Amino acid sequence: MTLIYPNVVPENNLRLPDALTVKYGPAPLLSKFVIEGDKAVRQMGIRLRLRHDFNELVDINKRLVAEGIWYPLINMFDPEYTSLLPENSYWLSGEDDDGNIVLTWAARVFYWPNSSLQENVGIMLCEKKDRPRSCQMTSEAAGALKQISGVVFWGGSLWIHPAFRHRRVSPLVGRLGRAFAVSRWPVDWVMCLVEHKTVKAGLAAGYGYRHQIRGIYFPESQFKDEVFAVCLTAAEAYEDFAEFMATELSGSAYNEGSEGSLNKRLLHTVTSISSPDVVHGNTNRSYFE
Repeated sequence: MTLIYPNVVPENNLRLPDALTVKYGPAPLLSKFVIEGDKAVRQMGIRLRLRHDFNELVDINKRLVAEGIWYPLINMFDPEYTSLLPENSYWLSGEDDDGNIVLTWAARVFYWPNSSLQENVGIMLCEKKDRPRSCQMTSEAAGALKQISGVVFWGGSLWIHPAFRHRRVSPLVGRLGRAFAVSRWPVDWVMCLVEHKTVKAGLAAGYGYRHQIRGIYFPESQFKDEVFAVCLTAAEAYEDFAEFMATELSGSAYNEGSEGSLNKRLLHTVTSISSPDVVHGNTNRSYFE
């Protein structure tokens, strides 16, 4: 059973920086990262807003699928299939200067104090209202997924209008949504399910994920091949924010620099240690170290 961790819900459709209240994690880092990241996105002509009206996201998705510029949403972000509440989910919209939505990204926060991703991974691709989809996994994958428990954050279903692609906006927006989550909930794990080709291309690493768990299969889903769970702890997310801000958001480098700096980050390993006053949940990391 997925519980809801108590939290304060911001007003719907606020600008992302206005919706941010840092209750958990290093407040100076998270606040600065969101402000600087939002500024970089605005320089691209996009204004980010935080929302929790998922029926509107579904309507936008259906329209864009009909236009041939997006794929159907996975069921986890469709209220017809799962219980999406302002207390456990949100999405970001990016609007251009004319008020048109040119970007979306969605997130869900699960609370598993007495269970783990191993028991709940099927809910990610639920087939009916809160009914997990059948999943198969290797024993190694099961052992790794069992350690992902507590407050678990999933972010995904990113869409960017073709006119705004190839500007390196996706690694930044994913991190901004992640920063909002770890400031609002005492997140233990940040994770996502991705296809093998995404891992092979280095995109998961480029988005900041430190760990890759293979051996997961959903034979009756749209994913016909092996699926990877990519993840990182909250402490690793803080380190990633700090590094990304120093290397990609410093000055005007993010908007004027070449793709080279981002590509170099794909294989870079951060070795800095979080400060002792970082607030996050309990995490067993033995499998990943």
